[in-house]
Amino acid sequence: MDFYSVLKQRHSVRAFEDKEVEKEKIEKILSAAILAPSAGNLQSYKIYLVENEQAKKEIAAACYDQEFVANTPLLLIFCADRERAYNKYEERGYELYSVQDATIAAAYAQLAATAEGLGSVWVGAFDPLEVSRILYLPPHFVPVAILPIGYPAETPSVRERRPFNEIVEVIK
Repeated sequence: MDFYSVLKQRHSVRAFEDKEVEKEKIEKILSAAILAPSAGNLQSYKIYLVENEQAKKEIAAACYDQEFVANTPLLLIFCADRERAYNKYEERGYELYSVQDATIAAAYAQLAATAEGLGSVWVGAFDPLEVSRILYLPPHFVPVAILPIGYPAETPSVRERRPFNEIVEVIK
């Protein structure tokens, strides 16, 4: 699939087939995430691939009971590594760059999933302290995005986007 087709095909999928995602596809998705740009090339993030069914259920509860999180074949959690970014960029790295790094990696993973014929949805509504507890995260790791990924069991409707001229402001 060419890049612009991937962009057009990506939609939020919350219902997945009961089918495992092949190891090769998982590796491609994670490799794409690792290729994402990052501040100072520090890659100040960590990706957790959650396979444990009980952990998925607990994470779904921490996502304010969004049950589809527990019913996904592949669950990725992207965490900012604030300490890693702080060591080079101090406060700006701690507060912003580490979060940006994890976010960009998650976006690359989501696009790679689409390119592999999979569906995904960006989950930002969750209790970060509870997710941290479930994953036994060190204090300097902060979860910023959760991506359930799998074979779509639904075809989401295409949602309208704001017009170009409402979003883009040209400064001359």
